[in-house]
Amino acid sequence: MNDKENVPYVVSSKSYTAVAINCAAKAGEWIQSRLGTVKQLSTKTSAQDLVTEVDKGAEQMIRKLILTHFPDHAILGEEGVEPGAEASTKALEAVKDEPYLWIIDPIDGTTNYVHGFPFYSVSIALAYKGEVIVGVVYDPSRDELFIAEKGKGAYVHGNPTLVSKETTLSESLVATGFPMDTTVNFPKNMAGIHAVIPKVRNLRTGGSAALHMAYVAAGRLSGYWEQGLSAWDVAAGALLVQESGGKVTDTLGRPYDLSVRNLMATNGAIHDSLLDTLSEAEATGFTKD
Repeated sequence: MNDKENVPYVVSSKSYTAVAINCAAKAGEWIQSRLGTVKQLSTKTSAQDLVTEVDKGAEQMIRKLILTHFPDHAILGEEGVEPGAEASTKALEAVKDEPYLWIIDPIDGTTNYVHGFPFYSVSIALAYKGEVIVGVVYDPSRDELFIAEKGKGAYVHGNPTLVSKETTLSESLVATGFPMDTTVNFPKNMAGIHAVIPKVRNLRTGGSAALHMAYVAAGRLSGYWEQGLSAWDVAAGALLVQESGGKVTDTLGRPYDLSVRNLMATNGAIHDSLLDTLSEAEATGFTKD
């Protein structure tokens, strides 16, 4: 008799998920050990877009750990890409045909980290033929590890995550972020904020796209949208939301893929209402606005 189907799934020490967890945990531990010691602070696209030696060191650590286990896999990391939307798009285009692609953000929420504001995370995703199959977001401040595997659900503290049950915007707590591009995306985002705030219970802007997505997955936020994001900001979080029963699209409602830069993630029930609100305010972030 074959009982193979009844055997529970176990994360082996060499599995993709185990490596992602190990990388996130080790990088997070190192990041926390360096908290308050940042010596070199530089900017990328603007005075608000910060990078530190800790970001760079954490990415190098993650890269080495991944390549130790999977030397043939490709890696797309924030600190290995020149700043700006065009460079992000080109970097993704260059590796899109790789069978296995790791997508990493060593510190999502660097500005928070620099100021000691405890809302930042390590984000690690693995895509197979363009589809995210593993997503891990680690919040070292709270020691919270959010894990998702394609088709196998999502978890935090070992417990399944489920999106919230709000069905109307008036019941909803939603989040957004402020784009680094202050000329185009910022005004559109502000228009969206003005349109959304009167319709929802309240709005949050925590400063880490990956953690916002994890919070949508865990039911702590009803929804989240932001413009001008990159693959490393949201690839892991997108799988967390989807595997928790939520919905992820661009701000026009088209299905999520790694190239999406104007993103919305919700519990599903409020998705269309939030999309309509942004559209009516001409705040989707797309040029036709």
